[in-house]
Amino acid sequence: MSRVRLRPTMQSDLDYVLTLENDPANLPFIIPWERTQHEAAIRFPDFRHFIVEAGEGLDAAGFLILIGCRSRNQSLELKRMVVQAKGQGIGRAALRVAKKIAFDDLGAHRFWLDVRTHNVRAKGLYDTEGFVQEGLLRESVRGADGWESLVVLSMLQAEFAERRAAGLELPA
Repeated sequence: MSRVRLRPTMQSDLDYVLTLENDPANLPFIIPWERTQHEAAIRFPDFRHFIVEAGEGLDAAGFLILIGCRSRNQSLELKRMVVQAKGQGIGRAALRVAKKIAFDDLGAHRFWLDVRTHNVRAKGLYDTEGFVQEGLLRESVRGADGWESLVVLSMLQAEFAERRAAGLELPA
């Protein structure tokens, strides 16, 4: 797997972000945002909007968005992660960096996300990265073929610390 880092998204990155969101390979799994929503996420302090950079040249390889960065409940959401090249370990590496940011930098107690039930690849990633299924939001989003359900998963700070002690997470 190649080197991966996250850097804050800039206005000049938004064409790339919108292109990824509207790629037919990604549309079955996300609800694309308007440009103005991404612009707000870049500016609003409760959000962190990142470009995933990968490889030797650290080229743009995707993006991810965290929400709840100022939550008094210390509950952060991985709102969206989209990776351009699937199956190369970039998503896993980006998720590990996002967990490190959530718990180490932003002081999360709980880091959570939801994923469509038919997104087997993403669900498998979250399972192997230590996220625990909390529940199912039945028929909560409208998909191309009707209503779809979302699986809610989370990781607690203590679980992250246990995984780190076992060498499964990035060091502090």
